[in-house]
Amino acid sequence: MAKLSNIALSLLRFASGLMLAYFHGLGKVTGAFGYLVEGKEWRFINLVSNIGFPAPVIFALLSTFAEFVCGILLAIGFLTRYSALLILINMTVVLYRHLTTDMRFELGGLYFLIALLFLFKGGEGISIDELIKKR
Repeated sequence: MAKLSNIALSLLRFASGLMLAYFHGLGKVTGAFGYLVEGKEWRFINLVSNIGFPAPVIFALLSTFAEFVCGILLAIGFLTRYSALLILINMTVVLYRHLTTDMRFELGGLYFLIALLFLFKGGEGISIDELIKKR
């Protein structure tokens, strides 16, 4: 039987990954699809451009990937460290944006710390990474 701490960390990884993907990534995926396929405006590109990134469409897509795809990968515990690294990089930009404006930074800070934890801890506990390791 898994240790109680592994169950708790697995629950944190699962819940935070799904919340990141659903509450933050899914809207960006919808916006990216509308922009790339239907030619609609994607306001997130303007936000990325205002931060100062040189290729805002590319960086908006990378942020979308980090929040949606890596959020799901983190939740299921597959490629956990790589996913956590991309989320961590993305949350660093989020924290910078929120700290240099009057925006609240608490949620970005929590995602940053959770990503940092799983960057070092990996997918221990209940995860696909752990199943692969045991083979």
